[in-house]
Amino acid sequence: MNLYSFPGSARVMYDFAAEPGNNELTVNEGEIITITNPDVGGGWLEGRNSKGERGLVPTDYVEILPSDGKDPFSCGNSVADQAFLDSLSASTAQANSSAANSNNQVDILAQIGCIESLSQSPPSSSSPSPTINKVSSGNDPWSAWSASKSGNWDSTDGWGAKPEGAAAQRNTSNNWDTAFGHPQAYQGPATGDDDEWDEDWDDPKSAAPYFKDSEAAEAGGAQRGNSRAGSSSMKLPLNKFPGFAKPGMEQYLLAKQLAKPKEKIPIIVGDYGPMWVYPTSTFDCVVADPRKGSKMYGLKSYIEYQLTPTNTNRSVNHRYKHFDWLYERLLVKFGSAIPIPSLPDKQVTGRFEEEFIKMRMERLQAWMTRMCRHPVISESELFQQFLNFRDEKEWKSGKRKAERDELVGVMIFCTMEPEAPDLDLIEIEQKCDAVGKFTKAMDDGVKELLTVGQEHWKRCTGPLPKEYQKIGKALQSLATVFSSSGYQGETDLNAAITEAGKTYEEIAGLVAEQPKKDLHFLMECNHEYKGFLGCFPDIIGAHKGAIEKVKESDKLVATSKITPQDKQNMVKRVGTMSYALQAEMNHFHSNRIYDYNSVIRLYLEQQVQFYETIAEKLRQALGRFPVM
Repeated sequence: MNLYSFPGSARVMYDFAAEPGNNELTVNEGEIITITNPDVGGGWLEGRNSKGERGLVPTDYVEILPSDGKDPFSCGNSVADQAFLDSLSASTAQANSSAANSNNQVDILAQIGCIESLSQSPPSSSSPSPTINKVSSGNDPWSAWSASKSGNWDSTDGWGAKPEGAAAQRNTSNNWDTAFGHPQAYQGPATGDDDEWDEDWDDPKSAAPYFKDSEAAEAGGAQRGNSRAGSSSMKLPLNKFPGFAKPGMEQYLLAKQLAKPKEKIPIIVGDYGPMWVYPTSTFDCVVADPRKGSKMYGLKSYIEYQLTPTNTNRSVNHRYKHFDWLYERLLVKFGSAIPIPSLPDKQVTGRFEEEFIKMRMERLQAWMTRMCRHPVISESELFQQFLNFRDEKEWKSGKRKAERDELVGVMIFCTMEPEAPDLDLIEIEQKCDAVGKFTKAMDDGVKELLTVGQEHWKRCTGPLPKEYQKIGKALQSLATVFSSSGYQGETDLNAAITEAGKTYEEIAGLVAEQPKKDLHFLMECNHEYKGFLGCFPDIIGAHKGAIEKVKESDKLVATSKITPQDKQNMVKRVGTMSYALQAEMNHFHSNRIYDYNSVIRLYLEQQVQFYETIAEKLRQALGRFPVM
């Protein structure tokens, strides 16, 4: 039984423009609407405005108003309900210790339906409010890493994990945050996830292309995953047994015996150093045939994509939120060792416009190709299940299995087996510093090229074509003036000048269209690598944290808190992490060389063709003028 009263109205916090044909309601900031259905699903509610118009509005866009003027955080309980809660709190306080007290009260509150509003977090970074979208250090994941790379670790309690990078902004009261110190770490599936699996949850976020608003796109990319991490930390702790929290760095380094996983990840030494073992046959996945579907009797719509692995040629269908689930699970499982770039951003408005669908499908294709090219991710059970499930039952079974996986976070290193000699701590630290130095420098270079490319795109689609158009019109105006003279001997000249003017107008069109043929692909490649490089600060931070813990181990051996054998195991395990980092960097470098060679070659080929086309047009215009 639900004891809280139903809120009847809400204040609109942000403007929202309805998508035509999608049963949505246009609302403006400050407007008061009547809520007719508070739980449509997927982050939407149904409301009615003062004109009597009804439709769907994102829940993050409105603030629920109490129906009786009480504090909004009172859950809207009646007096009797509140008295029951007060007496319940008093009796619970007398019967239990303070530690058990909070857990039991939370459980009881959850049963009566109040826990959702008590644990409700502020709107995530997906909210359109510009103030909410601000993060520290200017959305630069490297700034936090750079500030903490001096390695001042808190050792007052022996093995208290200190968060790295973006993880420093989250609650570190237990080892869960330590295990998932990734800047886009997913904090686990929400309660009732299976029940809401079929809901559409494209969050209200702008998917501004890099050439329109690179700053907004950068902020969105930096915060996309952080919104979940941030909102999760605001919820009341429901874990009664903190000892069973997800393992952190110290659990991996000091575990007496590591688990023996079914999926093992070998690391071998090749011509360029440690490397992953690549499969004998590779495959890609074609993302195509986007189709619009609907549910809830047409109230909600979504886009479904067809995925066809080239090694099986058997297609499966997935919606964007399924991709998002895969992305989050890959982060949870591999994010401590392998950079997982973000998916294209979510958004509410414009989701069904042809241009947006085309752009999203192109970026989903690039993301899937990137995952298929990775020897560890592409061969993992998680990724294979995403591509090869046969029916709904098999899909849900695989989904639940993935969410129960224990070998996640830093424990992924338990699955790795380097076929190489042990490393000493000095070499491990040198390798880590070298990776950090290069990836930081490349991140700066990629951002610089994105900025320059954005400016060039704007110039090519704005001022530059207009300049050519002005030249063309000026030449044609001059020809018109010449024609007014009435002199018969200048007919050919006037015609030639007129054609020259038209040529310059044609060149204006070519200039405006050219970025889509060459600069687009260069920018997309840099956009991808910017996502990759944004993952490295926390990956490197985890390695540096492990190194610092090994350095501290001498004190622990001296005080008999650990044995000398424990310290040797720690060094060996940090060595495994180092081999994994080197193997990933070798994969990264090989892809980087291939990608940038291909995309810059394409860019130059298109530029040559572009200027040859312009030269040919100018040559034809020149041919109309006789040599005198």
